[in-house]
Amino acid sequence: MSVIDVHPSVKAIRTTQIGIGISIVLVFLKAISGHIGHSYALIADATETGADVFSSTLLWIGLRIAMKPADPKHPYGHGKAEPIASIIISFFLMAASVWIGWHALELAMVPHAMPQKFTLYVLMIVILIKEAMFRYVLKVGKQIDSNAVKADAYHHRSDAITSVAAFIGITIALICGKGYEGADDWAALLASGLIFYNAIQLLRPGLEEIMDAAPSAEIVDQVRELAAEVEEVKLIEKCYVRKMGFDYFVDLHIEVAPELTVAEGHRIAHAVKDKLLASELSIKDVLIHIEPFEIR
Repeated sequence: MSVIDVHPSVKAIRTTQIGIGISIVLVFLKAISGHIGHSYALIADATETGADVFSSTLLWIGLRIAMKPADPKHPYGHGKAEPIASIIISFFLMAASVWIGWHALELAMVPHAMPQKFTLYVLMIVILIKEAMFRYVLKVGKQIDSNAVKADAYHHRSDAITSVAAFIGITIALICGKGYEGADDWAALLASGLIFYNAIQLLRPGLEEIMDAAPSAEIVDQVRELAAEVEEVKLIEKCYVRKMGFDYFVDLHIEVAPELTVAEGHRIAHAVKDKLLASELSIKDVLIHIEPFEIR
């Protein structure tokens, strides 16, 4: 099977599995290095990565459900599982940011040992890996137009942000010496605020999809243009598009010459539907209402 033939849901699941595997390795790397190197920010960072593993697992489950075909109880399929997963991941990001901020503030008040220099090298590796994962997963999310995959990408970015904060804090502690042991904790507190902000930004698209909000004007315009290319279509009166998982469902009201027979109107409707289904817009189904054209 070529890359072009890979279904978006399959690509999303593969991306999620890669992310889960890498995150599991990083959990142990951070936790062990943080414990040996006396870096409480690194230990907190390991916990945040553990939350990544859990949320990515939820995404994997959501994508598996979204892949299920339509059935009598779910005639439109199970695509809503994808934005639901996106919303859950956004809430997990919020929870992770609150946990990191609270834990960092708590640790900043408690005297502890100076972090070890080698933890900086560990963090550099983690930052590079997580930023690369963010860019890769976000690219896939944009390619398949999946809010859940995009949200998962920002989970990787939030992990990178907390690691950058820990890196800055540990660097300050090592340079300034005694009395600055908690610098990495204060840096982690600042990072938690950035993560919470990203979580709120990610929550909106998932909620809009659940509420059947219209997609971008560009998608709607493309649907109108394709339908208008059928010669017998005189006017596109209404065009409603909604997203369901990885696919779009379209409702169209088109006007044709009033003297046409029912059979001819039916043929035109099928011509429009076939054209839209054959397009590259990932349209799953089209419902067309035929109306008589009137000169306005």
